[in-house]
Amino acid sequence: MNTYCVYIMTNQGRNVLYIGVTNNLERRVNEHKSDLIEGFTKRYRLHVLVYYEAYGDVKEAIGREKQLKHWSHVKKVRLIETLNPEWKDLSEE
Repeated sequence: MNTYCVYIMTNQGRNVLYIGVTNNLERRVNEHKSDLIEGFTKRYRLHVLVYYEAYGDVKEAIGREKQLKHWSHVKKVRLIETLNPEWKDLSEE
């Protein structure tokens, strides 16, 4: 069974958030940290994984990603802090 992850990356200042979906979280986070992909995450140096959720169905994961992207910044911060109150880089655990 495949696993699909919805994840949130941030920068060192914790003031910019990026929400994405992937079928390989470890690979995707490494791409962000290495600035391999041009665009938003490279420009804002979003190298810290602060939140993720795993799904068995890609449609569910994409639906959740879209839902989170429409949330306010404050609501996203509250979500992160429910699981990761210290904003640790979860990719290092």
